[in-house]
Amino acid sequence: MSKEILINVTPQETRVAILENGVLQELYIERSRKKGLVGNIYKGKVCRVLPGMEAAFVEVGMDRAAFLHVSDITPHASQKENGAERPSISSLLREGEDILVQVIKDPMGTKGARLTSHITIPSRYLVFMPNSENVGVSTRIEDEAVRERLRNMLMDHEALMGKSGYIIRTAAESATAESMRQDIIYLNKLWSSISERVKTTPAGKVAHEDLPLSMRVLRDMIDEDLEKIRVDSRETWRRMTEFAKDFVAESNIVIEHYPGERPIFDLYGVEDEIQKSLDRKVHLKSGGYLIIDQTEAMTTIDVNTGAFVGHRNLEETIFKTNLEAAQAIARQLRLRNLGGIVILDFIDMIEEDHRRQVLRALEKALEKDHARTHVSEVSSLGLVEMTRKRTRESLEHILCEPCATCNGRGSVKTAETVCYELFREILREARQFDARQLLVLAAQDVIDLLVDEESTSMAELEDFIGVPIKLQVEALYTQEQYDVVIM
Repeated sequence: MSKEILINVTPQETRVAILENGVLQELYIERSRKKGLVGNIYKGKVCRVLPGMEAAFVEVGMDRAAFLHVSDITPHASQKENGAERPSISSLLREGEDILVQVIKDPMGTKGARLTSHITIPSRYLVFMPNSENVGVSTRIEDEAVRERLRNMLMDHEALMGKSGYIIRTAAESATAESMRQDIIYLNKLWSSISERVKTTPAGKVAHEDLPLSMRVLRDMIDEDLEKIRVDSRETWRRMTEFAKDFVAESNIVIEHYPGERPIFDLYGVEDEIQKSLDRKVHLKSGGYLIIDQTEAMTTIDVNTGAFVGHRNLEETIFKTNLEAAQAIARQLRLRNLGGIVILDFIDMIEEDHRRQVLRALEKALEKDHARTHVSEVSSLGLVEMTRKRTRESLEHILCEPCATCNGRGSVKTAETVCYELFREILREARQFDARQLLVLAAQDVIDLLVDEESTSMAELEDFIGVPIKLQVEALYTQEQYDVVIM
């Protein structure tokens, strides 16, 4: 598999597109006015402790107080007793107390950011945990011999590690002992710098900001499949090249500056894919399609055969559509960054073996996903329930906002419905006020209906209330808007 990363930089935003075999798989967007907060470390002030929820709200300088659950709080030394029950939130925190916290989930919708006091600082090969003494290896490294080799390589530097904990990242599979030592030295220096800064940082302020998106690409997204990174900004390319010399010196990754006149995302067809990723309907090559609906509680994905009629029989047609859909679903989850609960409604399959193969194909396609996923078995209703870890807003929530006309419902009242609402409003106004004439202001489609198909009803209503009704088109009104003015 060939992998390429494209970086489009403007003063307002940085966009990173990850392409696998020439197809867009993931998109990251960081805007200068609204940067992601995950990884930032704050000196917070506890503003409210909620014993009933075993949680606290912490003021960290955002619009809304951030949420800290008891499970995300590092206990004091006296409370770290083996086998002891988890301490209550009241015994760990009190209102007005300062606490060092890190953002693990950006604010989403009406919810504030999610915090933890289990501080973690990533480098190229390691994740540093100053409040822990554990040493672990990424679960994505499955070969036990490799896990043991990497653990031993890290422990060779035990004197440098001190009493801090470390997790060996997936990228460390090809790491050398020297590169791991350099990472430990870098992380120790960084933590010392953060610790000094915390002493002078006022409560409710940031003590350490994570790297900008273009640098995080070098830290987190480089793997053996990556062939090159192309950047359309000379300044960003220069900074990335310098950063790579110090941070990923042993990597053979090629970082190119793209000087072309044509926008880099247009050249690779990325802009078109971004537009498609905002549609509800996703077309499959066979003629089938997916319908993706994102709601507050969950995301639902419905699979349909559409124009695909197959060549053998119905069961085979359904099976092939579902197999193709499994691949497409895994890609759409990554591309749209859909998280939380996801319900997949595959087309019903009679054969048990077909159901098993579709589920296996989905799980295999999800292995490439950087976010943690869990897929359950097919339910009695034929649905597949799954979860995908959510740490940042979905692509739709970053690029879009609820429609001002329908307020996010996805539909508006028909002109006919609005006409009948108008009739009721006219009756209400006529009974309540002594009017000589009524003026109805409404959208073009509603007025057209009133003077055409509903003209008889309008005439009958005028006779009934004994007041003439004048109609006027308001070009700026939406279909649901109207006013009845007394004259």
